[in-house]
Amino acid sequence: MTNGYQQPHDSAERSASGFRTLHAILLGVFVLLAGLALLLTNAGSNPELEARVAPFQAEISAPPQPAPEELAAVVPAGSSMTALLGDYFSPGEILELNKRSRDIFPFTRICAGHPYRIQTVDGIFSAFIYEIDSEEELLISRNGEQIDMERKPIHYDIVVEQVRGEITSSLFDAVTSSGEEPELAIALADIFGWDINFILDLRVGDSFQALVEKRFRKGELAGYGDILAAEFVNQGRSFKAFRFADGEQKASFYNENGENMRKAFLKAPLSFTRISSGYSMRRLHPVTKTVKPHPAIDYAAPVGTPVKTVGDGTVTRKGYASGNGNYLEVTHSNGYSSMYLHLKGFARGIKKGARVSQGQVIGYVGSSGMSTGPHLDFRMKRYGSPINPLKLKAPAAAAVSTEHAAEFQQLMTPLLAQLERQDLRARVAGLAGNEQAAPSEIN
Repeated sequence: MTNGYQQPHDSAERSASGFRTLHAILLGVFVLLAGLALLLTNAGSNPELEARVAPFQAEISAPPQPAPEELAAVVPAGSSMTALLGDYFSPGEILELNKRSRDIFPFTRICAGHPYRIQTVDGIFSAFIYEIDSEEELLISRNGEQIDMERKPIHYDIVVEQVRGEITSSLFDAVTSSGEEPELAIALADIFGWDINFILDLRVGDSFQALVEKRFRKGELAGYGDILAAEFVNQGRSFKAFRFADGEQKASFYNENGENMRKAFLKAPLSFTRISSGYSMRRLHPVTKTVKPHPAIDYAAPVGTPVKTVGDGTVTRKGYASGNGNYLEVTHSNGYSSMYLHLKGFARGIKKGARVSQGQVIGYVGSSGMSTGPHLDFRMKRYGSPINPLKLKAPAAAAVSTEHAAEFQQLMTPLLAQLERQDLRARVAGLAGNEQAAPSEIN
């Protein structure tokens, strides 16, 4: 009899067992992936995990920047634009620049001794800057493929300072002893030169003060700007001057009453020297040893000292004579004329018929002609008759106009107050010290 129950085969059992194992593995993988996904989701807002996991950053080096360089120098004697710019431009390009410069600043006017700078980038021309004077510079610059050329004002940082000094020997020494530059002495002499003869009139104890603009470039003193106000005390008498432009006129200096400091003639045609021979109608001539008139003032000065015309006028004579040496005559208005003898030479542009302005340099001290040493023989005439320049009472130029009188008062009043405050401080300081000796004449 056959039994109905049958044992399962081994292969079937193995298949069922493998299926269960595979199912378990897949289920485990699914759970693992789900947990990992949950972990990554939470990690997006987990600061601690962010701090532990640093993102990868690739280092990218910046390309090297062009290297700018600047050459600063002064124009050497006998140099030219071809010599200065020959390394950057061809002769044809410099010729073209020269043509363009004629309406801006002709290259022929570039002078030895003036500063210039050449700027380059990686050896390629960028700019040429030449200082025309203390006010302007010539700029030649590269703009892409184009070369630009222009005149532009020099930029300064301006600081107004109050300076003062006391005369012990000369105005020049007083200014430099106070720590200032010699050019300030010249500027003060130009302001007060119509009222004070800085050769004859100075006394020990005279003093000056000024409100002056000082110019700075890159933190270094680069000279002076305008003197806004100044005072000079000479032999106890105070002279004050204030800079003011009367309408469209060029700025001039006026006293506190609005009267022009400028007179028709300067007191002397040169500064910081001495009189070696005075005006006389009977003088023993140092060369001929004969007594003859000397209707002139002789100013002893070093060779090359600039000589200025004492007034506006026209050069009517220029030449050389055995006695006078190199000489000039300038004719002024109202019948006046002035002569300048024994010159070393004449200033550029001075010729017969040339118009000259008061204070303009017309020549240089020398010893030409019949002369025993370097000096200027200075003479003046009116309608052909000799006059003593030291006794000439020259009329003043025009005062501040009525139209601009209020404007002048508004500008002058605070400047005057500042000068007087400083003057008071100086007098108080003087009283606190030793009693000063009476003013003495400077020899």
